[in-house]
Amino acid sequence: MATGMRHVEASEDHGIDLAPMLDFVLNLLIFFIITTSFVKQAGVVVERPEAVTGVQNERGNLQIGIRENGEIWMDRKQIPIGQLRGAIERLHIERPDDTVVIIGDKMAPAGVVAQVMDEVKKGGIKDMALAAAPPAG
Repeated sequence: MATGMRHVEASEDHGIDLAPMLDFVLNLLIFFIITTSFVKQAGVVVERPEAVTGVQNERGNLQIGIRENGEIWMDRKQIPIGQLRGAIERLHIERPDDTVVIIGDKMAPAGVVAQVMDEVKKGGIKDMALAAAPPAG
């Protein structure tokens, strides 16, 4: 028997280390949560006016609903016109790339719709659209 050779015992631990995979999956989850764009819905059902030349693009991150009686709804809450700009500014600071879709009832006062559009622009959001329904038929 050679004096310099030693017998090395085989390790009994043959398990798979799942820690790197778990770290990778958690990093992916965090990445998707951060990059997901959440939509703040108006929270009110309105009867939209019909428009033949309307383009189907209601992908705004922020939806503002205007009822037939002039009530303004945003994020499922009624909001006075005086508080609309502040709410828009807060959301614009959090997410500067947001867009707005104004969903006005066909019987909503035109003056209220114009005021809402003005407040949205003053709040810093330039990209806005008015929602309309395609004509029947």
